[in-house]
Amino acid sequence: MSNQSKYTKKFSFEFFPPRSAEAEQVLSATQENLSRLKPDYFSVTFGAGGSTRDKTLETAITIKESTGVSVAPHLSCIGYSIDAIQNVLLTYKEHGLNQLVVLRGDSPSGGLGNGPLNHANELVEYIRKQSGDYFYIDVACYPEFHPQAISVDKDLENFKRKVDAGANSAITQYFFNPYAYFRFLDSCEKLNIDLPIVPGIMPITNRDQLVSFSNVCGAEIPLWILRRLEGYGDDLESIRQFGLEVVTEMCSELLSHGAPGLHFYSMNRHVAVEKIWENLGISGTRPT
Repeated sequence: MSNQSKYTKKFSFEFFPPRSAEAEQVLSATQENLSRLKPDYFSVTFGAGGSTRDKTLETAITIKESTGVSVAPHLSCIGYSIDAIQNVLLTYKEHGLNQLVVLRGDSPSGGLGNGPLNHANELVEYIRKQSGDYFYIDVACYPEFHPQAISVDKDLENFKRKVDAGANSAITQYFFNPYAYFRFLDSCEKLNIDLPIVPGIMPITNRDQLVSFSNVCGAEIPLWILRRLEGYGDDLESIRQFGLEVVTEMCSELLSHGAPGLHFYSMNRHVAVEKIWENLGISGTRPT
């Protein structure tokens, strides 16, 4: 198994920009609660074709100022001109945001063109040419391979291009089979990919939502998990307890085998990730 234990562990939580006053209040409470766990950073997502660009920046600045925690806004290239990307980078610099999660992004609705940069490795390369090492860059990777990938080998080659372009570390799509992650690390090692690869973690709190997300992003829900969730029906408390047990056990196994941290997809909620954090024995303290 690839030796990820040599890297310093980093723990982070992902948010998305709120779209209503009520959602802003929910996120405000979430960021306040999760900041008490002293994560290394929060990340803020970026809509298809930059559809939430301004809201991403606004959210990132608000979170940084109110919590004191570093924030890594997402940046994608699909549907963006070079000038627009450059303006975003300059704005982030002006606000002292020096970490990015760089993605290809999804095509925007309305039939807009993709723009001059069509892949994440091209965006990473552009950022490095324009900004040198100012930005710490995370990129995405897929232990169960990208749903649009032609093959596993091609998917790994695409990931290597992002690494070679100048990525500092990577965050995986969420998964529920830790051996998919371990196998992915072995495959990366064979390609001389050498950087921290942090597992992305999705708490299980809602069966229908989880199935919907997983169908879109290609993450596999093991049959035994899916059948258990179906068996609980509308018993939300049982779903919550089962989800906490399953995800906590997986996180524990990942960390015990050297995973360089965890990146939680919080869905702008704090209760489940706080409980997982507590179950792992790191509640109220900085993980080591």
